Amino acid sequence: MLSSLLSCGILASVIFAGCDAAVTTVSVNGAAAHSIPPLLYTIDALFGWAPINGTSINVIADPIPLSDALPNSLELTIPSGSPIQVGFGNVGYWGINVNASWTYNASFYYKFPSASDFSGKVTVMLQSSIGVVYASASVPISGSTTTWTQVVVHLTPSTSPVSTTNIFTVTVDDASAIGGTINFAMFSLFPPTFKGRANGLRMDIAQTLYDMKPSFFRLPGGNNLGQSFSTRWQWNATVGNLIDRPGRMGDWGYVNTDGLGLLEYMYLCEDMEMEPIMAVWAGYSLDGASLPENDLAPYIQQAIDQINFVIGDSATSKPAALRASLGHPEPFQLQYVEIGNEDFFASESYIYRWRDFAGNLTAAFPQLNFIATSYPFNPTLDPIPKQYDNHVYQTPGWFAENAFYYDSVERNGTYYFEGEYAVVSTNASDIFGTPANGHLVYPNMQGSSGEAAFMTGLERNSDIVFAASYAPLLMNIANYQWSPNLIAFDASNVYPSTSFYTQQLFSLNRGTEYLPSTLPQNGTLHWSVTRDAPTNTIIIKIANAGTTAEELSFELPFNGVHGTGTATVLSGSATASNAPEAPNAVKPVTSQIKTGKSFSYTAPAYSVNVLRVEAK
Repeated sequence: MLSSLLSCGILASVIFAGCDAAVTTVSVNGAAAHSIPPLLYTIDALFGWAPINGTSINVIADPIPLSDALPNSLELTIPSGSPIQVGFGNVGYWGINVNASWTYNASFYYKFPSASDFSGKVTVMLQSSIGVVYASASVPISGSTTTWTQVVVHLTPSTSPVSTTNIFTVTVDDASAIGGTINFAMFSLFPPTFKGRANGLRMDIAQTLYDMKPSFFRLPGGNNLGQSFSTRWQWNATVGNLIDRPGRMGDWGYVNTDGLGLLEYMYLCEDMEMEPIMAVWAGYSLDGASLPENDLAPYIQQAIDQINFVIGDSATSKPAALRASLGHPEPFQLQYVEIGNEDFFASESYIYRWRDFAGNLTAAFPQLNFIATSYPFNPTLDPIPKQYDNHVYQTPGWFAENAFYYDSVERNGTYYFEGEYAVVSTNASDIFGTPANGHLVYPNMQGSSGEAAFMTGLERNSDIVFAASYAPLLMNIANYQWSPNLIAFDASNVYPSTSFYTQQLFSLNRGTEYLPSTLPQNGTLHWSVTRDAPTNTIIIKIANAGTTAEELSFELPFNGVHGTGTATVLSGSATASNAPEAPNAVKPVTSQIKTGKSFSYTAPAYSVNVLRVEAK
């Protein structure tokens, strides 16, 4: 039987500067959206921001901050002789998409450091880079406001400009402000979100993910667990009011505001009808350091609290009571918890870390399945893991050649999660090199057909492979640290890759039962046959990772096979990709084919094919 999770998951791994730009819909640059960590009182903190009409802006350690989590504020100083309308603007995450069919929710906090006679208004606008105003709203403010006060406005643009080179601006317009200072904090700008969630997801990106029909979401991502002890992802710092989330320096060189926190992840799973596979930090960080065993106890308790926030009883658990107070009294669904990430990098310390984490978490939550992240059975772990997470980044040839990787794995009660996999290069001698040396910027058909060959093996071995997810997931084309990724995007567009369509074809055509068939012999031609019992449909997936078309003949052992079926084909040249300059270069095409108990089919070179035929 096919696992309901197989070959259809997504990983919360986003490789670009500013995670909030893609997954949440905050359009204002994250460097100041949730303030800046205390050590970053530098000009870098103003990236994306600019003064308007001769004012001065600076990031300061506020003596009375908005919250303990956000110790900084943006200080606006208005010099003498300034024009009446002065302030500052933000260019967003490499652009702001202005759409006349949307209403944007904008907000910020402000205060005057000391009382003044200012009595005017603050104006919030969406405008072009040359000052064309698309939307505007004004709110009266007073210089007597010396405690933090929130301003909330709604902006409905009058037109939809083609360009995304737009600006979010905040200005004041009373002469009495001249020579004064106003402090601001916690800016936010949201267009409508996926399924209307507050602090939710950008609609087009989320819809693209939803259209893949994934069954699970691995969160909070792999390396996102932490670069160091002090900057590790901590669930309790990502929930509650946004002003109480301090953010942290992320693992890929940019600040994470954690506006996308644990509760938002769980709502994402609900809204997309996915199961979570949730990781807990397990005493090892990417900087190579492992905590000694005697220091693990508080981190184990933090992991217990994290799980209780998700599934605990709000009547008996404080973390679960917090969840209930935030609007979700019922426990979320959770079956799988991953202990750490890629702990094969610290396998010796993982022996005691797994023992202590798995032992305590299993005692607290015996109903859950705990996944180990070392190499399978190396080192020997106690308690013996029942699930392992495997990761592989390789060439198209490697994936096609290793389609039988799991066929020879012993059936001993151990199950496997292919938690990260992708073709990243065509150069086996320099997998993580430069594009000039074979590394991919965007997935292409040579790589995607190789991944599909490997995926037929995952499906064939779904008695022990219970889940699989391509990685990484999202890439902002304006600024990224890793390639290739499943989905690329910019401020207004989403670019599903050839690997996205490969994942989608497998996900939408899973079936309910695996049907054994003649095993592939050609190193580049692979297939898998399943049946969707409720609809009496035979589903044949074919991956041709070779340079020439290949003909196959099928013999189906069923009566009542229909004489016609469908073929959905993703194909192109080896280097064909859906890069932004040609975003629709390769898309699946469905056509009718002749079928029967016996029929032939020709799979194009570098192709992923799904044949469907009814057989009663």
